[in-house]
Amino acid sequence: MANCKPASTPVEAKPKLSANDGKPMSDSTFYLSITGALQYLTLTRPDIAYGMNQACLHMHAPRDVLWNLVKRILRCLRGSINHGIKISAAPSTALKVYSDADWAGCPDTRRSTSGYYVFLGDSLVSWSSKRQTTVSRSSAEAE
Repeated sequence: MANCKPASTPVEAKPKLSANDGKPMSDSTFYLSITGALQYLTLTRPDIAYGMNQACLHMHAPRDVLWNLVKRILRCLRGSINHGIKISAAPSTALKVYSDADWAGCPDTRRSTSGYYVFLGDSLVSWSSKRQTTVSRSSAEAE
C-alpha cells in the first residue's frame, strides 16, 4: 500500500458495518496482524480511532468488507503521513472539549458510541471513543 492513492478520511461517513456484511476471509492471519499494529498507532493518531474500533469489533470472524475498511485507513495514513499529535507551547491556555455520540449506531447490537477530545490551548491532552456497555432506551440528546 506504499504507492496507493491517499484517502481524505479514514472511514466513509454513512455506512455502518454489520457482523454479517460481506464474505468471510479465508485466511485472517494477515488481517489480525495489520489491525493489531494499527491499534498501537491510535495512541498518536486519534483520527483513526473510530475506524480502528469498527475494524476490531469483528476480529473473531473478519470479513472482506472489514479488510476494505482497513485498506481505507491505510490509504488515509498514506495521505497524512506527517500528521499526528503535536504538543507545543501556546499563548492560550484555554481548555476546549468536544464530544459527540452516535445513538444506537451499531447495526448488530444497537449500542451507542460516544467520544470526546480535550485540548489545552492547541495541544490535544486527552481523548476517548467508547461503545456503551448497555443499550440505550432513550433518544434524548445532550446539547
